[in-house]
Amino acid sequence: MLVIGIAGGTGSGKTTVVNKIINSFPAGEVAVMPQDSYYKDLSYLPLSERNKINFDEPDAIEWQLLVEHLKRLRNGEAIEMPTYSYLTCTRQEETVKVQPHDVVIVEGILVLTNAELREMLDVKVFVDADADDRLIRVIARDCVERGRTPEIVINRYQDVLKPMHCQYIEPCKRFADLIVPQGGSNTVAINLLTDYIDSRLRRASGMRTDDK
Repeated sequence: MLVIGIAGGTGSGKTTVVNKIINSFPAGEVAVMPQDSYYKDLSYLPLSERNKINFDEPDAIEWQLLVEHLKRLRNGEAIEMPTYSYLTCTRQEETVKVQPHDVVIVEGILVLTNAELREMLDVKVFVDADADDRLIRVIARDCVERGRTPEIVINRYQDVLKPMHCQYIEPCKRFADLIVPQGGSNTVAINLLTDYIDSRLRRASGMRTDDK
């Protein structure tokens, strides 16, 4: 199993990069574990309090569960991955069954901040983008998908996203094996990454054939 960590700021184009990788391989060959699925369950708090939580710092993630699930996948075991609602800021009752795959992508803004998780990643990728471009994407996404107004999004960007990016996310570049500027539009970098994945899969397949 090849485990790839893809990090980068909010709105940097991580999801686009992930989707382009998935579409480069046969269906069912790549599994994705979004970091956001592992936000801590805050259902015990009233919504007014949940809305005040800073979800852009490492303490917001249940890293122990994410690492445990990744270990299970490496051991050939299926997992029940949690799901999370951005509208209610709570973990949902429904889970998603994830089977072991040849390639597993762990994706999220804080993926490279956790030392234990970093040690489990075979490839570490940081998706980079200009701050203005990221803000435009965040406004478009949060207004449509998360029910927020442009004013709320901009205030949150200034008060939370930008300082957390500078404190936690930007410094993680130094851990990356590959930095992808311009996010999902960087075809050259994405092709290099998919070619590397393909070569690793071919090598692993050849080793399994030799063992027989």
